[in-house]
Amino acid sequence: MEKESLFVNREISWMEFNRRVLDEALNDEVPLLERVKFLAIFSSNLDEYFMVRVARLKRRIREGDAQPGPDGMTPTQTLHGISEMARRLSTLQHACFLEKVLPRLGDEGMHIVQGDQLTGPQQAFLEDYFNRTVFPVLTPLAIDPGHPFLYLANRGLCLVAALNPTSDSDSVLPDANLSVVHTPAHVIPRFIELPSDDGAHRFIRLEEVLRMYLPQLYRGYEILSCHALRVTRDAEYEPTAKIRSDDLLQSIEQGIKERRMGGAVRLQHDEDMPEHILSLFVDELELGQEDLYAGKGFTAFTDLFELYAKLDLPHLKDRPFAPLPVKAFEGGGNIWSTIRHSDVLVQHPYHSFDAVTQFVDEAAEDPNVLAIKMTLYRVSPSSPIVQSLGKAAEAGKEVAVLLELQARFDEEANISWARTLENVGAHVVYGIVGLKTHCKLCLVVRREAGEIRRYCHLGTGNYNARTASIYSDFSLFTGRDSFGEDVNEVFNLLTGYTRQRRLNNLVVAPADLRDAFVDRIRREVAHVEAGRPGRIVAKLNSLVDPRLIEELYAASRAGVSIDLIVRGICCLRPGVQGLSENIRVRSIIDRYLEHARVYHFANGGDPDYFLASADWMPRNLDRRVEVAFPVPEPGLQRTIDEVLSLQLRDNTKAWDILPDGTSQRLARNGATPVRSQEETYSVLGSPLDANRAVDD
Repeated sequence: MEKESLFVNREISWMEFNRRVLDEALNDEVPLLERVKFLAIFSSNLDEYFMVRVARLKRRIREGDAQPGPDGMTPTQTLHGISEMARRLSTLQHACFLEKVLPRLGDEGMHIVQGDQLTGPQQAFLEDYFNRTVFPVLTPLAIDPGHPFLYLANRGLCLVAALNPTSDSDSVLPDANLSVVHTPAHVIPRFIELPSDDGAHRFIRLEEVLRMYLPQLYRGYEILSCHALRVTRDAEYEPTAKIRSDDLLQSIEQGIKERRMGGAVRLQHDEDMPEHILSLFVDELELGQEDLYAGKGFTAFTDLFELYAKLDLPHLKDRPFAPLPVKAFEGGGNIWSTIRHSDVLVQHPYHSFDAVTQFVDEAAEDPNVLAIKMTLYRVSPSSPIVQSLGKAAEAGKEVAVLLELQARFDEEANISWARTLENVGAHVVYGIVGLKTHCKLCLVVRREAGEIRRYCHLGTGNYNARTASIYSDFSLFTGRDSFGEDVNEVFNLLTGYTRQRRLNNLVVAPADLRDAFVDRIRREVAHVEAGRPGRIVAKLNSLVDPRLIEELYAASRAGVSIDLIVRGICCLRPGVQGLSENIRVRSIIDRYLEHARVYHFANGGDPDYFLASADWMPRNLDRRVEVAFPVPEPGLQRTIDEVLSLQLRDNTKAWDILPDGTSQRLARNGATPVRSQEETYSVLGSPLDANRAVDD
């Protein structure tokens, strides 16, 4: 097999993942408002993808880079493939919303109405709403020869009006024949609920309201046409390695400002927009035909999150379940004695995130705690964890926080939190220039009976209470001395740039994480060659790294049985005769985003179980500080085994990844339905039917 055919193109594989997301919106078995949410998720994913990955490809092409990737495709070929898939999926999304979801919403008493469908009272309400709330924040921007071409905000929905001065017009801009209005959806709801006397929910879109009242904005002009468009811009920013660490915050602040002015990479527009108007924007934004995405009747599906949140209709959403308490922490005992007695494994969102916030808060309150050290990557807006850290610093405890300023699209929030913590006396480190700190670690140092003990929390997900309710992640609490020594060493590396010594348990990137996985894959091969079974199960977000893929191919050829659970990108081709016939790849798309990274190596009956913050991608293994940590206790290993087994048996939300990189829903073939995310509740200690719904 040719080397380039060993790998699936990374970008095309991501598009295939997002197709699986869109399929949840197409699935009639999914509750109606969850389908609305998946339409929004699909668009949100695509927005970020264009802002980062497509923008990067375009830069490479402009710079003359024609170097093919491991799959053999050049940047130009990849961009053409992306454009073709994105256009096809966008068309499918529009059809899903307009032809399937909207009629179903209407059947359930939810209507998105047009201006000509308003009743008298609704017209009166809307006129007052427009005059009081909308009109004061609107800024019509004329396009005319006397001014530079206007700036179109990234992902901002705009209306473009073609104008013609009336015969009695006294306009001071007689040459203006086009004008743009940004819909102020960042300060005014996109979906405005109208009064209704029949109990139905009726909404009108903000852009429809603007269309209705355009004559008030353009007095003295005849409005010839009005169409929507939306620009997506290059939002990538990477500080150079030449930047000194003490300049990092200032550099990132400047990068955030520059990001707002990034070059255009995509233009979404109404399909009936006049050609001469579209051509003007294409020329001014320096776009090509492959960058244009025509839509019918609706633009900016990401705003459907707003509609989902407005409608409190439980029968049209997934049944909510209260997070399970962490049994080990129940009973009112001391959290430190609990962790000292045995390790505690937690899986969110099945378990309450309160266990993590309690760990940090009790450390802040406990007079015997001397120090707290923590890494923060993405933090919720009103983070209770950051508040506890601030409280600990104000109480005189030693608080050191590695706050990663380079967490994409969270830079501004993290800068704000960094300053908040510095103001109360915490030691704040901004990260290592050239590397993102992506590991999730918390170390608590406590004085007990004249001795110093260390307690650790290590996780696969962020210290973010909001995402912990929708992302599936593992975390481990431990009081093992060997773990405390290792976590302490990692913090010394992060804050003091000390040379890393050999660790007891943790494996750290970029130093040795890839090599550690290679060694364990090869160890499974050695077991097979010695006549013992070889077995690998890996659960991760993305599988891209060429070296690890080649090691998996070699293990498959040797007879190692390999099951991979990959949510997103998978550049490995499973099931290819003579190459990967012993490798199976599943992907699960369900109500929770599968975010945990779990690596299991059978090791001839003495198994390794690693949880990690890292996927098998070059960026995680080479350009980030990542940590993989073992789970030593057999009882906790059995829990991980049961969760992995459930996911491998899922026949409701699981997909098979095929050798060509495409995917298909797993056929149930009459088997008993298994939906792993719901049944995980049972594995973690409470039968699903016994869970009290949140709204009971």
